[in-house]
Amino acid sequence: MSKPTTRKEFAEYCLRKLGKPVVEINVSEEQVDDRIDEALQYYRDYHFDGALKMYYKHEVTAEDIENKYVTVPDTVMGITRVFNIGDPTMSTSDIFNIRYQIALNDMYSLTSVSMVPYYLAMEHLALIQELLVGQQPIRFNRHQNRISIDMHWDRVRVGQYLVFEGYEVLDADDYSDLWSDRWLQNYTTVLIQEQWGKNLTKFVNFALPSGQVFNGAKILSDAQVERGKLEDEMIYTNSLPVTDFVG
Repeated sequence: MSKPTTRKEFAEYCLRKLGKPVVEINVSEEQVDDRIDEALQYYRDYHFDGALKMYYKHEVTAEDIENKYVTVPDTVMGITRVFNIGDPTMSTSDIFNIRYQIALNDMYSLTSVSMVPYYLAMEHLALIQELLVGQQPIRFNRHQNRISIDMHWDRVRVGQYLVFEGYEVLDADDYSDLWSDRWLQNYTTVLIQEQWGKNLTKFVNFALPSGQVFNGAKILSDAQVERGKLEDEMIYTNSLPVTDFVG
């Protein structure tokens, strides 16, 4: 099958690229699975198609308030921000806030006059909010699977929702087209070849009854060279450019 759609088909495809069944590939099924996992992890960390931008909604519990952090699924690989928590100035549900009063007193005339003053007023309110209050500082570590929010947790109550912006890994079980990615196929094949070479290095100059000689070192060195080329291709071609960060 030229276009694998499952993990098993993908593994067989990579082994056929190495010569199976014409050539015996001296690797175990467990080693093939390990190399596939390694390739997927590298792909998700660096490839621009390896992660999805998402918005994660979490309902606050009493345990969250006590712990002062939120637990997220293992598929979440990064959190960029949390939406404003308890923002009374910009809330539209409070009759005494500025936005409500602008809408109440001036909205009737906004259809016949310029929207520029209203837009500038909202920008000015947002600037005041940013200068005096700012965004809630957050800390996230993908190995802990938790988001720590540096704030007084009495600002939230049980049952309230927090919304986070971040990235989650692309799950091959849900998106089977990932198995047909050309770079992932080549990289996984090279990792299996490298494992094959490592397995055979203990049989240096070992002659078979047919007269053939094992050359695991050659298989290993070829795989390492090709792996370096593919990783360079990932960094310089398939990775998103590094953006400026201020803060």
